[in-house]
Amino acid sequence: MDAILAERPLVLATLAGIPKRDRRDVEAEVLLNAWNAVRRGLYRPDPKDKPRDALRKWLHGIAWRLASHYVHSAYVRHAVLHPSPLGLLREPVGPSLEAQIEAREVLDAMTELPPWQLEALLSVDDPESLAAYARRRRMNPHTAASRLRIAREALALKLRRRR
Repeated sequence: MDAILAERPLVLATLAGIPKRDRRDVEAEVLLNAWNAVRRGLYRPDPKDKPRDALRKWLHGIAWRLASHYVHSAYVRHAVLHPSPLGLLREPVGPSLEAQIEAREVLDAMTELPPWQLEALLSVDDPESLAAYARRRRMNPHTAASRLRIAREALALKLRRRR
């Protein structure tokens, strides 16, 4: 692995055309693929070449192929580089500003709740039922329902006080 890492400047030079935001990821993929190929016995250099030259040719080939895969990937072809892409749309997308502000207020109020109330409120979002939630925590289902009711009341009280 040390010999592969020593040739990192060659790999980076081969990947020079890739944007900086993705270059480290592709570089890591090149090094990982090279190491995995060595471990599987797929690195078979030409005995006529010097060992370092053979390794450099081989790494250059791996980097070149992965750079090609990156450039032709759907992710890159469909990337839209614009500072405000939502501003290009004709109509607003997503929740309204009022709904976003209200959601932020609810989240802020939830952070002030004790952990057991927060856990009870978040259990509603789980795909499992309230009874399964209670069983997993070894509590009576009625206790879980009571805790959820108390947590909802506490959240409603906090929201009323904020407004």
